[in-house]
Amino acid sequence: MPKTLAIIQARMGASRLPGKVLLDLGGEPMLVRVVERTKRASLLDAVTVATTTEVQDAAIAELCASRGYSCYRGSMHDVLDRYYQAARPFDPEIIVRITADCPVIDPNLIDETIQAAIAHDADFAATRLPPPWHRTYPIGLDVEVCTFIALQRAWEEADQKFHREHVLPYLYEGVEPRAVTAQLSLGTSQRGFKIAVLNHDPDYGSMRWAVDTPEDLDVIRQVYHRFNGRDDFSWQEILALFANDPCLAKINASIPHKTMFDVDKKSH
Repeated sequence: MPKTLAIIQARMGASRLPGKVLLDLGGEPMLVRVVERTKRASLLDAVTVATTTEVQDAAIAELCASRGYSCYRGSMHDVLDRYYQAARPFDPEIIVRITADCPVIDPNLIDETIQAAIAHDADFAATRLPPPWHRTYPIGLDVEVCTFIALQRAWEEADQKFHREHVLPYLYEGVEPRAVTAQLSLGTSQRGFKIAVLNHDPDYGSMRWAVDTPEDLDVIRQVYHRFNGRDDFSWQEILALFANDPCLAKINASIPHKTMFDVDKKSH
């Protein structure tokens, strides 16, 4: 298997819920939940946190040091550069991008995305892409996988602000969806990158399990509470929880999700 590194981007200055990555989720900071769940993916060789050199993000670096997590501090505005610089010391062949606002990230889905990238010799694979692609996995299960070679090319060539902030749009921009099976779509981007996107049937793309607002935080805190301290629940178990209590999904149903063209003044 190729050497694979997961990079979890995290910062304190989120515009809609400042400091969210260190807020409590069932007795642990949200970032710890993300790191520990990510580490359970069997195809990963290493996991590192990529935060910024801003003063407020020293708290993230301190948490990582106290838990024994690898941590890189880099550019606040150029997140693509932060990823590239964080990756280099590990000499990886494959990069997995995870964001710290996804505290129910699923390790099995991480493995499935890595496997799809390898099986189809893709430069980039993911659980979702922006329109005209259609998301079929819940928001908050977002996994992006790319080769280090593709990441390096994006780092060298990308010159648009949203390319640098959202890390990997340079790879998949301009790709047209072409369904291959109910489980997978393939395509080639305008820059020649081979793209693979995981699909799910039935479609759960309208469900929102990321944490970007107080309403989102309420939902995920209830999820952790209802699993009575467990943190190894699968995304299918969360689905069952929501099916048994439809009121959970109503808490944050009106929250709009950001697109790859939304550039945050504070960046990520």
